[in-house]
Amino acid sequence: MSSPQSGPPTAADPALRLDPGVAAALKRDDAGLVAAIVQQHDTLEVLMLGWMDEEALRRTLTTGRVTFYSRSRREYWRKGDTSGHTQWVKSVSLDCDGDALLVAVDQVGAACHTGTRTCFDGRELDAVTGSRDDAVDAGSSADGSSADGSKEG
Repeated sequence: MSSPQSGPPTAADPALRLDPGVAAALKRDDAGLVAAIVQQHDTLEVLMLGWMDEEALRRTLTTGRVTFYSRSRREYWRKGDTSGHTQWVKSVSLDCDGDALLVAVDQVGAACHTGTRTCFDGRELDAVTGSRDDAVDAGSSADGSSADGSKEG
């Protein structure tokens, strides 16, 4: 902790930096950001997508609340500070490529700034759907092997 005479802590303070192992595993976009998929921890609903840099991730990992980096406002924002729709962190995972985070939360209220529960509610696109049965009908089993037992792809 810093004293009033020494000023506020800075990122030079090791206690205020993201763990170097985690930082090394991140694969950031050109703006230094990583996609953060936010999911309700108990229902597994996908709530929203936000962006994090190292500082936003550090704050998320150390405070119990989700912090994002706003690409449009170029500032940090903690979900719920103005709306009251807080996201309480339950777990954070890094995907196998290091370019996306999965943040499991306990969402209070709406996750979307439009007031809907998720940012995907009412926004489904028309898409041709498929099923495992389609693969079997086309000569492949559900595990991806063809009728002669060889694996595809």
